[in-house]
Amino acid sequence: MAVAGAGPSPAFVSSLSTPTMNYRHVYHAGNFADVLKHAALAHIIAYLKRKPQPFRVIDTHAGTGVYDLGSAEAQKTGEWRDGIGRILADTPPGDVAEILAPYLDVVRNENENAESGDEALMRYPGSPLLARRLLRPGDKLVVNEAHPEDGVRLRTLFNKDRAVKVLTLDGWMALKSLLPPPERRGVVLIDPPFEEAGEFHRLVQALTEAHRRFATGTVVVWYPIKDPRRVRAFHRDVAALSIPKLLLAELCVRAPLSEGALAGTGLLILNPPFTLEATLKTLLPYLVRTLGQARDAESRLEWLTGERMTAR
Repeated sequence: MAVAGAGPSPAFVSSLSTPTMNYRHVYHAGNFADVLKHAALAHIIAYLKRKPQPFRVIDTHAGTGVYDLGSAEAQKTGEWRDGIGRILADTPPGDVAEILAPYLDVVRNENENAESGDEALMRYPGSPLLARRLLRPGDKLVVNEAHPEDGVRLRTLFNKDRAVKVLTLDGWMALKSLLPPPERRGVVLIDPPFEEAGEFHRLVQALTEAHRRFATGTVVVWYPIKDPRRVRAFHRDVAALSIPKLLLAELCVRAPLSEGALAGTGLLILNPPFTLEATLKTLLPYLVRTLGQARDAESRLEWLTGERMTAR
């Protein structure tokens, strides 16, 4: 593990560039990708809470923290209707309901009578607000958002909340400055907007840096599935790092049709809780059935590199 304050590797620095900040997650809030990502994040946080020691959640590309689903932007795409809207309108089997409960409880608490159907759903908690609602006294949250307007909204959301630190740095550089956390326990969410070329390469470099600085921590990397060839190349590049204990989970609501159209979502999880594989094995088939948009909807769950054998 590197000493805190040491500079990043030249490869890491050379892979970074200041992106143009055009992406706005409000257009996609609550979609099928958010459902998988946020259900997994809620499970990881619940697992960390099993021990009394405090931990830290770090969100490098945080967005605004909460989204108005009645806004013109959200209504323009309506992606949440085929994501969280379908989940809330359904009655999942008991084992799935138990898995989704921590996540859905937060969503429902943001929306009075949300369980009556998606028309009652007006606010969607992004990963920062979801994490904050799940933390205990003594746990910490660090959220970072480089988009100027979204950064202001994020800071306003957590104004005077002593458990939360809000940063407005480039997400890739924020990762380096925030690791390792003082608690030496926690989860890092790396959820870039993928609006610039080279994002998969940046993820490989960021994962390398995160493992070097926080080898025992859980790191969740999100990526879109648009072009399967690029995703396979990303998997090969990550596997070549020989970083142990990487669990891969993917949900495709349909087969990719063309570059630029989101067909699926993926999570690459370093040091997952030992309970997460079984949880996702139960959850993913349900998400395929409930969120699938075509007959070729499918999921994938496998270890990209060696299975974790010991619990923290």
